[in-house]
Amino acid sequence: MESVVREGPALIGGLDGCRAGWVLATAPAGATEEGPGVAVFVLPDLEPVVAALASGSMVAAGIDIPIGLPECGPRACDREARRMLGPRRSSVFPAPARSVLETSGYEEACAVSRRVSGRAISKQLYNIVPKIREVDRWLSQSGSLSQHLFEMCPELSFTVMAGRPMRHTKKTPEGRAERMEALRPPFGDVTRLVEPPPRGATRDDVLDALAGVWTARRHSTGACIRLGGEVDETGLRMAVIV
Repeated sequence: MESVVREGPALIGGLDGCRAGWVLATAPAGATEEGPGVAVFVLPDLEPVVAALASGSMVAAGIDIPIGLPECGPRACDREARRMLGPRRSSVFPAPARSVLETSGYEEACAVSRRVSGRAISKQLYNIVPKIREVDRWLSQSGSLSQHLFEMCPELSFTVMAGRPMRHTKKTPEGRAERMEALRPPFGDVTRLVEPPPRGATRDDVLDALAGVWTARRHSTGACIRLGGEVDETGLRMAVIV
C-alpha cells in the first residue's frame, strides 16, 4: 500500500477497526464530492496515520475507538451519545475502565471491571481492547497527536448526516443502503469504495471509516458537535466528536 504521508493537498481521514487492523478512508481536506481523491486502505497498525498527522499531510482523523478512559463508571460522552441515538443507542459500547487495559485475559478483564465499576465488560468490548490499547499508547507518546486524532461514533455521524437515526442495522443490505445514501451528499456514489470491500475489511468497516472522514471535515472546519469533555487521569479528553 502506498504511504498516506505524501506530497499534495492535505488529507482528512476516518478510521475503523477491522480484522486485518484498521480501515483508513481519506479525502482531500477541501473536497466536497466523491472522486479520485477519496481512497480506502487497510493498515496493519496506526503508524502511517500517526506519521501523516505529525507531518501535516493529514490535518484531522476521526477514529471509532474510545479515547480517554474513566477510572470507574460511564463517561458523560457515552451517555450523551446514547441519548442522541435513541433507538440505535445499543451501538455505543461503554468505554472500559483504564485498569482493564492492563489485563491479559477476558476473565481477568471482567474481574477488574467488576471491582472498579461494578459490572463486567462484554466479550465484544473485550475484543477491541487491543485496539484501545494501541490508540492509547500512541496518544501517550505524543502530546500533540490528540489535537488531530479524535474519537468519533459512526452511528452518531450517520444520524446527523441523515437528520435521524438509521432505521436498520449496518449488518443488513437495507442498513448498508441507507448509510450509502446518507454518504451521497458529501461524497457522491461510494459504491466503488464499498463493493467489494478491501481485503481484510467488511463493507460496514468501510462505511464507518467514511463516516469518520465526514466527521474529520467537520472537526477541521470547527463545525462539529462535541459530546462530553472531561479529562481522564492521563490528561486525555473523554469526548466524542460529531
